[in-house]
Amino acid sequence: MIGEIDIVRHPVNACVPLRHKVVLSVWAKGRGKLHYQWFNYVLKDGKKEVCEVPGATQPNLTIRVTETQNYSCRVNDIYSNCRFTKWSHVLALDIDKSGLPPEWRGEPHIAVHPKPQTLRPGAKLTLRCTAFGVPQPKYQWYRNGTPLRQCTGEMLQVMQAGVQDAGTYLCAVTSVLGESWSDPADVDIQLTRPSIEVTPAAAFTATDKVALLIGNLNYAHHPGLTAPVMDVHELGLLLQQLGFKVLSLLDLTAEQMSAAVHNFTQLLDTGVYGLFYYAGHGFERAGRNYLVPVDAPQPYHTSTCVCVQRVMGKMQEKRTALSVILLDACRKWSKEGGTPSVIQPLRPTGNTVYGYATSEDAEAFEVQDLGKSTGIFTKYLNKHLLLPEKVTHVLERVSEDVDKDLLVKGKQAVEIRHSLKEARSLTDPVHSAGHTRELRLREVSWRHANELPQKKCLKYPCGAEVEVGFSALFSNVLVVFASIKRSQPHVVDCTVALSSAPAMEDIFSGHGRSEDFDSLLFGQFIEPGCTIWLCGLQTLEEPLFIRVDLHYSVHESESVRRCTQSQKLNVGKPLVASCGLRNKTVSPKHHNAQAYNANVSQERNQGPSTVQGFSRKAEGLPHVTVGRNTPEEHDEEDTLNFIHLK
Repeated sequence: MIGEIDIVRHPVNACVPLRHKVVLSVWAKGRGKLHYQWFNYVLKDGKKEVCEVPGATQPNLTIRVTETQNYSCRVNDIYSNCRFTKWSHVLALDIDKSGLPPEWRGEPHIAVHPKPQTLRPGAKLTLRCTAFGVPQPKYQWYRNGTPLRQCTGEMLQVMQAGVQDAGTYLCAVTSVLGESWSDPADVDIQLTRPSIEVTPAAAFTATDKVALLIGNLNYAHHPGLTAPVMDVHELGLLLQQLGFKVLSLLDLTAEQMSAAVHNFTQLLDTGVYGLFYYAGHGFERAGRNYLVPVDAPQPYHTSTCVCVQRVMGKMQEKRTALSVILLDACRKWSKEGGTPSVIQPLRPTGNTVYGYATSEDAEAFEVQDLGKSTGIFTKYLNKHLLLPEKVTHVLERVSEDVDKDLLVKGKQAVEIRHSLKEARSLTDPVHSAGHTRELRLREVSWRHANELPQKKCLKYPCGAEVEVGFSALFSNVLVVFASIKRSQPHVVDCTVALSSAPAMEDIFSGHGRSEDFDSLLFGQFIEPGCTIWLCGLQTLEEPLFIRVDLHYSVHESESVRRCTQSQKLNVGKPLVASCGLRNKTVSPKHHNAQAYNANVSQERNQGPSTVQGFSRKAEGLPHVTVGRNTPEEHDEEDTLNFIHLK
């Protein structure tokens, strides 16, 4: 029987220079002595035929590669059982191999690096990265440090390049023997002459773009919110289109927020564009803005919240080319009826932009319209974000739209402050010339925080096969999904159930989930019943295990027996779990945001549907005076100069 022989290791694919020596190997197990015969393709009468390789009757086959060829090995025993290995594709490249080390052992070695290019919009973009390797290496292309989906070959092609394709490209070449990175290739998209009203897009460039997005919604001691989920998700997708390395996080405690800000600012450097965005509860005190973590006690206190001005101060210390802070949170003063706060000047380093969703002592609102939850400010921010305009001009467009919105007219007005000395735009291209070392360090750090587990195929004793895949909704939310790829005639009614150890919270389930949650969660998965969402990965202290239970029925003579087989999959510490943000969290209460927030109910002009707005104001602010003679705890370093702010 064929099953008596087991091929433990098949010969690998290889990519080598012409006339290079390659050893192909097969490892098989069976009863008694095994016999081997290697085969390859031979051209006969203009057609390729499978023929025996003369004298190739050992487990190892040594060849001197003179052309691209395929090889397979037949393994048979004395009982007339036989098995064939998978075909091994040996690719012979007639290209320069001068840089190949004399003692090369097959690790990835890049022979052809991608070249910089300057193109007109609509032209074809072609980048090539070719590497030797035994086994044949895999490719992954990156633009501005962000991996490009489905760009996993040695050739990257864009049939009609646009401004969104400009940036710095790198290719990672990997195998089980190691990893190698290509030289960076800058791609310029040369625009035609702009109109008089548009600033030339090529006037300014960034050495890199980095963004930290935080959305807090499930509060332990305060009313919950709904919109931050979609706000952070949609904004993150738009920023990725602009070439930003995006770290998006939901439901962070005070310690986790501070750690995330620290890690974020470590990735900033001279010439980098840095963007910080927050959606959640907030308040203002003594001219400073505070962001409320999910574990903040009642009442709020500055010592248990995150000071925005301190975040900007840390960004400024890195001398970024552009620092942007966008806050979709309330700014109610800590004492009702207090005098307006006095804004102290910020260090005049320039190129600093604040975009506040609302003005001083005012609330910021989120709305739900036909199941769609969004913050009013972020709704219009996402509308204009991709415009190739100066950052402040984009925010002015946002301000105008918010002012026209009947839901919040007279209740919420965007406030913009900046010390922007140059007409920099979020759409400015990335050029890393002279900064390649720093760029690669950021890429390694960013890739580490966004690394997904590899897809796995699990084989069960009953003969069924289940494929387990992974995706990331946010940097601290892992999506695990499973599907049955193969079954057997005697195995019917198969279903798969997933669970994790340790158990991770699912913040998307439960009462009050809006329709846009469902769209976000189920839009990319066919079988939601075979999917789990593991949230709060920053709290992981040990490797994460996924349990995959296969339930199936077996038909017996007079009955049907229900069976279960299980396997565990170790996925390590995926995404942000390995970045040191964890601390012990409190379990948030399950809030329905619609139950307790100020209602702003009005009818839209275009239809009868009712839209309700919910405040993101801070609850339980202590009644203390705004002015003070001595600094509060944790506020000593918050005195920053706001000179030249508009």
